[in-house]
Amino acid sequence: MKIVRDHITMADLKEMSQVWHGELVKAVIDVERKIMAVDGEMHADEEQILLLDGSKQEDLWGINIYPDKEDENRIEFDSMINVRPSQQNMSRSIENIELQKIIRSIVYSLIIT
Repeated sequence: MKIVRDHITMADLKEMSQVWHGELVKAVIDVERKIMAVDGEMHADEEQILLLDGSKQEDLWGINIYPDKEDENRIEFDSMINVRPSQQNMSRSIENIELQKIIRSIVYSLIIT
């Protein structure tokens, strides 16, 4: 697992996708600190590494990155860690469209193509 604070290449993500899941890389985004953890077997593993690094639970959201897909299909907002009734998110999907936009912006600012 790796915490991405500055940048990661799309080539690195493609390589990571082959290790655990074939076509995707699981990632957890800290929307406050604008960083992400990648390359874990499960979102919960990445969530834990960010919590140990100082992130707050309410700022962490799980996604899947598909390095071989085009921009709008590259990010899937699906993870068990996203089920948060206390934050009005009742499903695995991130339901808030504005939050999705923020996450996309952070992810694309961290990935070098």
